[in-house]
Order: sequence, then structure tokens, then C-alpha cells
Amino acid sequence: MEATASGNVTQLLRSWSQGNEAALDQLMPLVYDELHRKAHWYMRQENPGISLQTTALVNEVYLRLIDVRDVSWNDRAHFMAMCARMMRHILVDHARERNNQKRGGGAAKVELDEALMIPADNSSDPNLIALDDALKALADFAPRKARVVEMRFFGGLSVKETAAVLKVSEDTVMDDWKMAKGWLLREMRREH
Repeated sequence: MEATASGNVTQLLRSWSQGNEAALDQLMPLVYDELHRKAHWYMRQENPGISLQTTALVNEVYLRLIDVRDVSWNDRAHFMAMCARMMRHILVDHARERNNQKRGGGAAKVELDEALMIPADNSSDPNLIALDDALKALADFAPRKARVVEMRFFGGLSVKETAAVLKVSEDTVMDDWKMAKGWLLREMRREH
């Protein structure tokens, strides 16, 4: 995103934070393509038979953003981190709903590599739920590490962007990322 567009996003976010509801409508066209790319990436990781579509995921994020109040947006990275969290919750809610409608179906191990990929096979819904459960457990004792995973994996933020949102060094983000990946893998293996 070029500097001018990034500056416009920041201005619109601040205007929206100050109560200008129209700013969200002006903001969405500027960030829509990036949100759609992120949503598309997540959807590619999902079960091929999933009924939720990429555009529907972005639209659901937009609907949830309409209800957001009292957030002091710092910048584009902060906004994208919040959208990533929303996407995660939407996908997990969808997976839980699908699993509630099915019987059986044991969860398989989730491969956690440098990108924390979820296999795109028939076991992705249970894996996403297992990842979410493990991430919640991590957040109980290491909330920043959980946020790093959320921003990097679900938000697609770079190390630099994650560091800026969390107001920590890039080295701290990398340390948190490595520790969190190892902990999540161990926790998910233990559950299975």
C-alpha cells in the first residue's frame, strides 16, 4: 500500500474513532482488496466443502466492524490486526457450528511450520477449533504471544507491523512467535 493510501487509511480510522460513522464506508474501499486477499488465503486452508465463501467472510468482518465502538485506531496495521481477530472468530464459530451438526470426526494433528499452516483436508474444521482452543489457553498466561500468533497467522502481518501494533521490538516478536509455535504444537499434540 503506498504512503498516501496508508495515510488516508489512518486519517479515516481516526475519524471513525471520533464518531464519524461515514468514515468506515470511506475506509472499506481502501482496505477491501487486502482484506479479501487475507480472507481468500484463510479460505484456501479450509475444508473444500466449507459453505462460507471469501466474500462472505469479508462481509461478515464489515458487519462486525459496524458495531465496533470506542476503539482508538492507531494505524492500518492495528486495524488489520483487529480484522484478523474477527476473521479468526468467524472461522472458528463456523467450524464449531459445522462440528455441532456432525457426529464423530476425530481431529487430526495440525502441522505448525513457519507459517502455521492448517492442512486443507477434511479435518480442517477440528484443526481450526483445536488451534483456537490452544491459542485461548496460551492467551491465559502469555497474552502477547497469543496476539503475535493471531496477527501473524490470521492477520498476515509482517514482523515489523506486528511489532508496531504491540509496541515491542521485532526481536521480541520473533521470540514470541517461536515460543508460541512450539507451545501450540505441544499443546495440540497433547490433546490428540
